This record gives sequence, C-alpha cells and structure tokens, in this order.
Amino acid sequence: MVVSFDQLTIPSGSYILLRDIDWSEFERILEGLKHQPGHRIAYEDGFLEIMTPLPEHEHFKELLSDAIKEVADSLDLDYASYGSTTWRSRFKQAGIEPDNCFYIKNEVMIRGKLEFDLSVDPPPDLALEIDLTSPSLDRFPIYARLGIPEIWRYAKGELQVYELQGDHYQARSTSLAFPQLPVSELPTVLERSRSSGQRAMRRAVRDWVAQWRSPQATSDPGTV
Repeated sequence: MVVSFDQLTIPSGSYILLRDIDWSEFERILEGLKHQPGHRIAYEDGFLEIMTPLPEHEHFKELLSDAIKEVADSLDLDYASYGSTTWRSRFKQAGIEPDNCFYIKNEVMIRGKLEFDLSVDPPPDLALEIDLTSPSLDRFPIYARLGIPEIWRYAKGELQVYELQGDHYQARSTSLAFPQLPVSELPTVLERSRSSGQRAMRRAVRDWVAQWRSPQATSDPGTV
C-alpha cells in the first residue's frame, strides 16, 4: 500500500484506520507526518490508526501534564517529559504516541538523551492518555507490548491509574510513580481552581501535595 499525505485532512476528533501496513511503510508514514503536526498514531500488527485530537483534548492534556510536573517538583523528584514521542519496537510490531510521557524512576538512566532505542533503553515510567473519543484500536495492549509500567487515563472528568501486570493492565487506587498520593483526586483539585487561571491551579496542586505529605495523611495502596 502507498499512502500520500500531501492532501491528507483528518477533522478534529476523527481518525482513519489503515490495514496491512508493514513496518517499512509505517516508518515512511511517520516520516511524512513530521510535516503535518497534530496527529497521533497507534500501530499494532499491520493496523495503523491516525487521529487528530479535539481542542478539549489538548486542554486536558496540558492541564494534567502541568499537574504531573508540579507533583514531581513538590515531591523533590527528578523527571523528564517527552510529550507525544513515538515509541516503537519493530520486534514487537507496536508503536504509539501518548498524550504525554514521563521518566521518573528511570530518569537518571536517560538524562540528556534525545534518541531512544527500546531494545536497550527503558520505556517511560508513566504515559498519559486523554480519552475523549472512541479510538478504533485498543491502545493498552500496545503500551503493554512496549513495557510501559503505568498509564494514567483521563475520561469523563475522572482519572484512572493502571499498572502493567504481566501482559495486561490492572486498575489501581495508587500510582507507581507517586505512591503516597491519591492521584485520582487530581481532576477535582484542578477543577476547583480552574476559573482562577493556570498559576492558581498549579498552586492548588502544590498545596494538595503538601497536605498528603503531612504525617497525618495516608493513602490506600490496594487495587481497584
């Protein structure tokens, strides 16, 4: 199959699904999409989904990305954010672009790196997924193939944490990255200060972390 992107238009919130795309064609498509920013891809066993996010999607992506950074800073944790980097493995026939991704536990192992090879480098510790539409491909099995330990999925005003266990994800009540915090509360924290602006929301996140760092605060480490 030969795919040309010279006149490709995908309306916001929509996607196209291509079949029988071999790995060489997948890499050629990725190269072509460099000249058309704003798309997100998911690839598994010859199936390639290309989607264009809604403005609402981008809003919550930035909001939660900023919150994750504030949490890490407040906990004195080094981190590296790599945005919607395309993570892929030819051997595993899988590729995906998260809404954002973070190295936290393994940050020191990739510090300063600009190119990655998942056959030798660790995958990101945390991937962020904003789910406001209904994609055609299930993205979780792709993340599992690539070995990403944790996914935060935001949908319908709620934040759910998933931990990789074997070859699938299990919903959790706490985060591997921030086990001392009930991170499912973050959307509520952000919503309370949303009308006050971005700086107020970041302050609210810092105050929330400080509350849970107090000696009286506890969190439930169990599964959902």
